[in-house]
Amino acid sequence: EDELSRSSHSNPGKSLVNGIKTNPASNSPKSSLPVPMGPPVYVDLAYIPNHCSGKNTDPEFFKRVRASYYVVSGNDAANGEPSRAVLDSLLEGKSQWGENLQVTLIPTHDTEVTREWYQQTHEKQQELNIMVLASSSTVVMQDESFPACKIEF
Repeated sequence: EDELSRSSHSNPGKSLVNGIKTNPASNSPKSSLPVPMGPPVYVDLAYIPNHCSGKNTDPEFFKRVRASYYVVSGNDAANGEPSRAVLDSLLEGKSQWGENLQVTLIPTHDTEVTREWYQQTHEKQQELNIMVLASSSTVVMQDESFPACKIEF
């Protein structure tokens, strides 16, 4: 904290990211700075970033963020959402956990990509203890209705 305070006061344009001094103006999502390895993070629920787009999520995400439930919200085939590569990354990342924890994948939309991935990788999903939750529940609110599922912890 002392180092962070000193660097902030002496260099107002610089900050620490993962213990490395950076210039916030030059930071970008595809930064060339190496991401330090650390222990995985365990969470109950994780939302797969950017509507399950391949732009921001790779096997490393699933190696490091270990969730009981992953939400896949992509519904834009023109933009590659959800991305088959991201769904495959879940399989690759989970295969390296070294423990067989139950994982539930929750797609918020019924898409062709998700259906094909489910059918083509079903055996691998079973081997890795991954369940895809399909819900036929619908929430109706005033003039709007949408698919939904209930998750209890």
